[in-house]
Amino acid sequence: MSGITVRNGEPYESFIRRFRRACERAGILREVKRREYFEKPSQRRKRKLAEARRKALRRAQEEESRGL
Repeated sequence: MSGITVRNGEPYESFIRRFRRACERAGILREVKRREYFEKPSQRRKRKLAEARRKALRRAQEEESRGL
């Protein structure tokens, strides 16, 4: 959980903004959405493989663009 302390005299808008940013960095909302429904282990493996493929493809495209 993200721990945010209110600074002395800080407006609540900036506090909320810092809190949202900290939650986004920690991946809290992403984790909540992922756990919203049960995911079978086979589906989890399939999703992880697809993510790895996308990541490898993206990395290959970046390396290719740097080489040109």
